Amino acid sequence: MNKSPLKALIRQSALCNWLDLSRSGLDKPRKKDPTFPKPLKDGDSRQAAAYYVVIEVEAWLRAKIDARDAG
Repeated sequence: MNKSPLKALIRQSALCNWLDLSRSGLDKPRKKDPTFPKPLKDGDSRQAAAYYVVIEVEAWLRAKIDARDAG
């Protein structure tokens, strides 16, 4: 059985690489853009690994591109 790539997760560090942002650079959209996808935490501690749902990040990027192209 194949896992759907639509539900694939990406670690926060890999997301930073994908978006070409530093960790602190990723904090800006996380804190200031309510449409930015929320991470899934692998535990309750502050140091727990954070993962993002790939399709949610892609949808966020598409929305940003569409807004740019509309204006």
